[in-house]
Formats: sequence, C-alpha cells, structure tokens
Amino acid sequence: MGSTPHMYARLKSQLASSNAEVLLPSDGDKYEESIKRWSEHCEKRASCVVKITSAVDASTTVKFVKENKIPFVVRGGGHSTSGSASIDGGLIIDLSLMRGVAVDAAKKTIKVEGGALWVDVDVEAAKYGLAAVGGTVNHTGVGGLTLGGGYGYLSGKYGLTVDNLLEVEVVLASGEQVVASETSNADLFWAIRGAGQNFGVVTSFTFQGHPQPNPVFAGALIFMPDKLPQVVDFLNTFHATNDGNQVMLLGFTCPPPANAPVILTQLFHNGTHEEGHAFFKPLFDLGPVANLTSMMPYEKLNACMNEGQGFGGRKMFGGGAYKLPLAPPFIQALFDEFIGFSTSQPDMTESIMLFETIPYKEVVKVPNEEMAFSNRGEYYNLATMMKWVDPALDSRVRDFSRSLLKRASQAAGVQQDEAVRSAEGVGVYGNYVNPDVPASEVYGRNAKKLAELKQKFDPDNLFDRGTRLVTRPVVVVN
Repeated sequence: MGSTPHMYARLKSQLASSNAEVLLPSDGDKYEESIKRWSEHCEKRASCVVKITSAVDASTTVKFVKENKIPFVVRGGGHSTSGSASIDGGLIIDLSLMRGVAVDAAKKTIKVEGGALWVDVDVEAAKYGLAAVGGTVNHTGVGGLTLGGGYGYLSGKYGLTVDNLLEVEVVLASGEQVVASETSNADLFWAIRGAGQNFGVVTSFTFQGHPQPNPVFAGALIFMPDKLPQVVDFLNTFHATNDGNQVMLLGFTCPPPANAPVILTQLFHNGTHEEGHAFFKPLFDLGPVANLTSMMPYEKLNACMNEGQGFGGRKMFGGGAYKLPLAPPFIQALFDEFIGFSTSQPDMTESIMLFETIPYKEVVKVPNEEMAFSNRGEYYNLATMMKWVDPALDSRVRDFSRSLLKRASQAAGVQQDEAVRSAEGVGVYGNYVNPDVPASEVYGRNAKKLAELKQKFDPDNLFDRGTRLVTRPVVVVN
C-alpha cells in the first residue's frame, strides 16, 4: 500500500481517543516544525509525523506501520547527527510530547518519559537534592544518550548513564508493551543497554538517582594556541590525580565573534570552589584569556556548553579514543590539521575536536559482556563535532573527520582493530558513529548475541535505523 493522506486519516481515527497529533505536509507550520532537527543535514520530509503521548499510542502506531508496510523512524530529542531520527517519505514516531519526569525521593529513583530532554531531568531531580548521570549538553534527548551508553560529568563516580538504568518500558515490533529490567525480560534489557533503537520504542526510563545537594565548581578556561603544550602537560597528570570527582574536556575550535583558533578547556569538580581551583591550579597559572568558571547548581552544569552546541547549520559527530599520556607534538599536529581544515571554509569555524577526559575507573568495573554497550576500556573518548552550512561539503567533511579520528586513535594508543575489540572495549562510542559502521566495530563480541536477540524480538527488522545488526533488509512499500 502507498503511504497516502487517506491512509493516515485511518491512523488518525485509530488515535482519536488520545491526545496524539498526526501531522501531514499539508499541516503547514506545525508539520515544518516537527521535522526540524539539531542538524539541518538531518532534516527530511516525512509523509507523516505522529506525536504520541503514551505507550498505547506507540503500540497503535507501530502496529499500523507494520500492517501497512510503511518505513518509519523514532524521534526522541532530535539531536542525532546520523539521520536515524528522520526519514524521506515515511513516518516519524515523535516522542517530543512525552517529557514527564517523576522522582521517588524515598527510593532515589527518577522515571522519565521517552521524549524528555536532560534539562527536564536535571531540573526535576534537583528539587529532591538528586542528580542522574546525564550528558554534557542539556538539550539532548534522554533516550538517544541512554540507549547508546551515556557519558557525563558524574560518570567518574557512578559509571555510565546506562549503568544507572533500572528499568524501561518498551513497545516492541509486534506492538506489545513490555517492561524490561534485570528481573523482567532480562535478555531484552541486555540488548536495550547499548543497542536500544534496534529493538523498539522506549516510552519510559527509570534511573538510579544520586544525592547532589550542593553546587559544583565548573566552567571554561580559554587559552591562546601557544599554551597548548602546557595544557597537554596538565592533562597528562589528570589520570593519576583525579578521584572521580573531576572532568576535563580539551577542545580545539574557532568560536565567534573572532573565529580565531583557541584552546578550550571545560572543567568540572564536584565540590567547593577552593577544592576545584586547587585541583586545576596549573591551568589557572597559565593565564587563560577567558575564565568562565564559577560555582553553580548541578542542574545548570549541563547548560555550560549549550551556546556552542545550539541548533542551526549542518553537523556531524565522529568518534575515536585515546590514552594518556599524550605527546604535545602529536597534539600540536592534530591541532594544526583540524584548525587548518575547519578554517578552510568560513562556515566551518565552529567545528570542535574534543578530548573527553572523563574518569573511567567506575566504567570499566562493568564487563563489556554485561550489556550490549561495548566501549569499556582504559582509554578516553575522542570526538569531533563538525559544523558547516554548504551541502556540497557533506562528503568532504565526513571523510576528513573519519580519517583524522582513525589516525589519531591509533597514534594515541587505541588500535581500533579486532584484537583490541576482543581484549578490551571497541574503542569507539556508538553515539558518535553513523549507522553504516559495521556492528562488530560498535559492539565487538556482543554483535553475535545482538543479532540473535534481534531475530527474537524484531525478526522482520522493523527497527532498522540504528547500527545494522542484520544484513537482511525488511521489504517496504512506500
């Protein structure tokens, strides 16, 4: 059958008793707003957007697309740069109306609807003196970050976001609504934690919260490029000196208004100003050209990098890994290459290369076989966030980012090959890669089990927009 307005009128009738919205291109501004994404490069013209408000709505819609062989995607926060939350001609199951957060203060748990953003979680949890392990930008979706793993400022103390996930409510490819946890549908829960977008529509997440009654010391120090060797020297001490309460992000970028190269460091200490300043004192002594650090409530922390990560423009994440110590000449060469490329076009200067030095001691306590997520090893994440405007640059930007990250990872002590993927983690963060990357590179030894579970829970490969766990495509008629 074709995906026609008449067909979607039937879907709208099926959802009539709910508050769901069924939007077609003929619905003007509401439709146009519904297909906007964090990256313009991921905006596609769906034939229908269904803004669901409940798991029942999700079940109804999944059954409908399956019956009518309509290709579809699921949209949470709309922050992905892989294009997996957008589709040309098919249907979008949009969770953006589902942003509720409920805190159980006695159990210290936080239940979050599938379309919530991290700002929703941070603000509500703070009312109870709690925090969840979130990301580093608060307008990202809870679902995307969690299903792919989730590194954040609290990972040094409490592990990954997915390590703090207690339970999910999921609508499967059959339309069945199920609960998955360590004690209910445990095999599905294993798969959800790292490969969730391949298995269903997750309509709620329940997290373990952690006491966070006090403000934190955080913010950026910005240096001129000549300070790079000294900044790297300090970074090399971080592995030995942190106690899990600190994070340091080191970035290369050319921010407005000057669009000139700078060294960006984003600092975090879960404690007092005096403690934080003392820990990072060697950096302060270098004479930053800008000091944006201060004490702040934890719920404001994940907004620190929002300005440079706003909507608009074409964007693409890329991922790699590195080990400390890093040789300053090697980092200088990366700086020169990255800045040279990102200043070769006037619309690429806000691109950033980021060394995410988030302590991994708690992360590696969980074996890679414990869940689908497989990026656990004694290394840190390396990322690029490329930003540009001209569609003609799409391929060039992608090829540059992939090549640079692969070479940088290998030179920084993390060989992304089969031997390392078997002995340690895969050396690449799944949330930073595109779906065309082979499953073995994202999931390592877990890829085989994931393919088997995919056959159990989604044999027709209805949820086919994540890293491909099976090579047999589902046949659809658009």
